[in-house]
Amino acid sequence: MEEMIVKEERHELSPFADSQSFQKIFDIGKMFATSQLVPQNYQGKPMDCTIAVDMANRMGVSPMMVMQNLYVVKGKPTWSGQACMSMIRANTEFKNVRPVYDGTPHTDNWGCRIEAEYKDSGEKIKGTTVTIEMAKKEGWYEKTGSKWKTMPEQMLAYRAAAFFARVYTPNSLMGVYVEGEAEDISKSDTRVAENPFDFEAAVQEAEEVFE
Repeated sequence: MEEMIVKEERHELSPFADSQSFQKIFDIGKMFATSQLVPQNYQGKPMDCTIAVDMANRMGVSPMMVMQNLYVVKGKPTWSGQACMSMIRANTEFKNVRPVYDGTPHTDNWGCRIEAEYKDSGEKIKGTTVTIEMAKKEGWYEKTGSKWKTMPEQMLAYRAAAFFARVYTPNSLMGVYVEGEAEDISKSDTRVAENPFDFEAAVQEAEEVFE
């Protein structure tokens, strides 16, 4: 994945521009769907391949790169952690992108953050430090089949890359989750819309603010 390079030349082909453009990109998707070289979860699925081709076109990368690193977790498209790191390294704004570990390995204070420098100014930037303690408090560590127990070093780097990308290169992710994020979404994370006509709640909130 380290060799993934964002191409400067992109084919401006929006599938939503007109029916002819959609047909062109759909034909490409059908071609990929018949190949045994694409990942199995894309074989025989021309629409999934078409979406992958569209995303690759917008990102300026190979459709194979997208199909090898974009999969569905709990009904949500998800980038592999490796792809996220590659996107950050391929971003033309940054140089010297690297994961930095600190703390004592295999203890709660063991952590990782992504560091980089802006090419134009040389300014150093540091992403959020993700630690084993954070993973435990957020409930990532104890989940059944969690890779945090078997591959902690890699999971620290992947989650640190996701945090970095969300803040500094959100367009690269195109609104898609990164490995581990989709699994962490549960019903308890779903917010229920507040009732705008709940007068008692509004009064209570005002009292708390102005008391």
